[in-house]
Amino acid sequence: MADYQTIRFEVADNVARLTLNRPERLNACSLDMADEMMDALDRLDGARVLVLTGEGRAFCSGADLAARGDRPVNGGQGSYAALVTRYNPLMMKLARLDIPVISAVNGPAAGVGCSIALAADFVIAGESGYFLQAFVNVGLVPDGGASWMLPRLVGKARATQMMMLGEKIGAAQAQDWGMIYKAVADDQLSGEVDALAQRLASGPTVAYGAMRRNLLTALDASFAEALNAEAEGQRLAGSSADAAEGGMAFLAKRKPAFKGQ
Repeated sequence: MADYQTIRFEVADNVARLTLNRPERLNACSLDMADEMMDALDRLDGARVLVLTGEGRAFCSGADLAARGDRPVNGGQGSYAALVTRYNPLMMKLARLDIPVISAVNGPAAGVGCSIALAADFVIAGESGYFLQAFVNVGLVPDGGASWMLPRLVGKARATQMMMLGEKIGAAQAQDWGMIYKAVADDQLSGEVDALAQRLASGPTVAYGAMRRNLLTALDASFAEALNAEAEGQRLAGSSADAAEGGMAFLAKRKPAFKGQ
């Protein structure tokens, strides 16, 4: 694996784990971190699920507005350039992965860190975790896809509340709103994530990839377009070895042994 400075990344037992690793900055996402995350997402060969988390007491406190001096993120034009060249491509790469993604939210997921966390298919947050659109407090607007994701997850009224009032949404409230998959006790977070990762890593990976694409398409598509996307996904998944195994297991009344192929 590559020698990263701002993240840790490993693939073992079909599970890729990407840990944001700037605990002294609450894992604020610098341009370098975005670059390293993009590189890691190109190294998922053999992985059947991706787990995102943060080192220490935070998931990610947002973009690093005090990033390295020769590549500052602050300022209107600088923020625009950082989004167009780094953060937006990162969010699109996460959206287009062919394997399921889990976010393990330990502590704050703020700003673009909130967007990164919510880009996962399953977001599991410890009780001390929270989600924050803090942009309004510094006179900025939500980014990282937040203005697209949040209304779809929690509705316009709650998305407006988060964006315009800049209030923290705790793990339990986020679960109640339907914004995340599950809120758990802090000491149960790791076990819950590992159990779900192993379940997904032993599932029909080709079908999971088609499901991710179809869900993304359906959020903007017409009903007819969604039907066509499902048919294409079914063609792809139905031609996989896992689909053949699933059919044989069904007929034999046994549990399928999916290989991710």
